[in-house]
Amino acid sequence: MSDQFRAIVVDSVADAAGTGPRQRGALRTIDEGFFTAGSDEHPAALTLESGVALDVEYSGVNYKDGLAVAGRPGVVRRTPLIAGIDVVGTVRSSPDARWAAGERVVLNGAGLGEGLHGGLSERALVSPDSLVRLPSAISARRAAAIGTAGFTAMLSLMALEKQGIGPRSGEILVTGAAGGVGSVAIMLLARAGYSVTAASGRAESEADYLRGLGASSVIDRAELSEPGRPMQSTRWAGAIDSVGGTILANVIAQTGYGGSVTSCGLAAGVELPSTVLPFILRGVNLLGVNSVDAPLALREAAWMRLAAETRFELLDELSTEIGLAAVPETADAILAGTVRGRTVVNVRA
Repeated sequence: MSDQFRAIVVDSVADAAGTGPRQRGALRTIDEGFFTAGSDEHPAALTLESGVALDVEYSGVNYKDGLAVAGRPGVVRRTPLIAGIDVVGTVRSSPDARWAAGERVVLNGAGLGEGLHGGLSERALVSPDSLVRLPSAISARRAAAIGTAGFTAMLSLMALEKQGIGPRSGEILVTGAAGGVGSVAIMLLARAGYSVTAASGRAESEADYLRGLGASSVIDRAELSEPGRPMQSTRWAGAIDSVGGTILANVIAQTGYGGSVTSCGLAAGVELPSTVLPFILRGVNLLGVNSVDAPLALREAAWMRLAAETRFELLDELSTEIGLAAVPETADAILAGTVRGRTVVNVRA
């Protein structure tokens, strides 16, 4: 096998406007020395003696990957860096006895594509501590289709269940419904017997798609986009929100007594223009979902449930496959809101 391989590398490039360097991801050919080429400011986090080397089969393009590859600030913490917060592949070599050559594994988050080299590459070097053996029921391509988005959707469902929110509790709202987290969340909730309302900025054009995933009703996110009173008429027993901002504030204000809302995204902003009233007067629970730093036991539990509860025929329908060269263009499209479902990257294509 050649010592060189292809990867999407985020690096500093000259700004066309002449305002200084900016970050941007591009397809490059590199070698294994790239993994350990650190600097005084950013020493290499892993070495070939400490990391598990993978032959990558698939990765994906998540919203966070879109931000990183398009050069938006706040994701990539060192450059040059291989992008990609998801990786699915086969162990090539491992200094850690827990992992043997030939084992198929999946890793989501855990610093990939942020401070550690990620999965949008034909090879990867990852920490052994957060790896999960891929359940036999899930193919490598489908694992990438699930990716961080589906993993986060399952963590959100598990968080609602932990608070006692079940199918009989009432209507569950999913915001950002046509995106990766939203699409998989609808599918998982519907399969578990929940009645789901999907909120989308493309409600009219995406209605058939969202109902096909299991949504019982579809609303336009405009209903939630304008600032409203901190306490509103109750509509939801719970919600999975991947948007944040004013939309999340309105969702909280419309959640019934003892209801729970999971928060796992910030596409609409990091501000939360709310008050303590829904929490004090209605006992609403706001549940943060952090897929990046999820402990290993939770990762393994989530992936076992994904293996058992994912409707794979629907997952295939909501997934689009591209090659590495198409990642930069797809990053721009995902930020523009024109991508629905999941984008799988076949790194060998």
